[in-house]
Amino acid sequence: MAPASSPERHPPGGQTPGLPRLALTPGEPAGIGPDLLVRLIQEPPHSARLVAVADPALLAGRARALGLPLTCLEYGSDGPREPAPPGTLWVRRVPLAAAARPGRLDPANAPYVLETLRVACDLCLTGALDALVTGPVHKGIINDAGIPFTGHTEFLAQRCAALPVMLLATPGLRVALVTTHLPLHQVAAAITTLLLTQVIEILHRDLVGRFGLPAPRILVCGLNPHAGEVGHLGREEIEVITPVLEALRGRGWDLQGPLPADTAFVPERLASADAVLAMYHDQGLPVLKHLGFGQAVNITLGLPIIRTSVDHGTALDLAGTDRADLGSLRAAIEMAIRMASVALASQ
Repeated sequence: MAPASSPERHPPGGQTPGLPRLALTPGEPAGIGPDLLVRLIQEPPHSARLVAVADPALLAGRARALGLPLTCLEYGSDGPREPAPPGTLWVRRVPLAAAARPGRLDPANAPYVLETLRVACDLCLTGALDALVTGPVHKGIINDAGIPFTGHTEFLAQRCAALPVMLLATPGLRVALVTTHLPLHQVAAAITTLLLTQVIEILHRDLVGRFGLPAPRILVCGLNPHAGEVGHLGREEIEVITPVLEALRGRGWDLQGPLPADTAFVPERLASADAVLAMYHDQGLPVLKHLGFGQAVNITLGLPIIRTSVDHGTALDLAGTDRADLGSLRAAIEMAIRMASVALASQ
């Protein structure tokens, strides 16, 4: 679904520097996102002001179901940056279309989910908030509602009129992707000289600017088994990947590859690497999630805003309970705080 025109970005003029302000979207209202948010704010405050973009009645209902205290404060863009005390949350209200029941999807609420994303994204674009942390959405129910939707990454990229690069991070490993949510049979044709060049440029730029790495070392996977075996198992390495890497090395960038994906992730290679660039979704992410599932963070590079997300789905069977793991949401918030702090320090 094509979004409305994006607002013009401007600095948060007149506001004093301080702790970052984060927009949080709980995602699918029938899933675990509202539970995770309500449980997380019971903990000692994070070093940020958290603003939920959601229906406060949804959050209040989930808090009652969990037996947890919750005070919702109406969000005001001119408010302080200080964190709220435990059990208290600033909320930018977006109303549900229909009452949400834990574990029961309702296509009537699909527009609500996308509206929370639009509002939260725009608050970051205008400088009212400093970063966006997204909870899990259910792609299927949004499409069942008649709204074409492939994921947060693509939605936010369209909203921001930007080329996105998906990066997942867990302690000890960062993995970026050239292609994201594509059927496997479409991947090879999608990896063009232009796309690969743009993705590496964004990855390098944001490793420097968002993560403070002055000279990032990037390991680049080949597409084919054994990185093409000198053309015997595919020519994408010869015709696209290697020429792009050689051209970008001319800028003084440290790019290793194309490497066979089955050896790119061995400890000896990763020891001094800052990121691995995989050609497609299931080439790189199984390794990262094996290493850090539940602690990994999904980061969208290439946007004019900072966006992080949990690494898991809606877990409908756990909705309305206290059994879902808070680890990935904590990690996503902490990552957003670190990235936003770097940005605020550079203003």
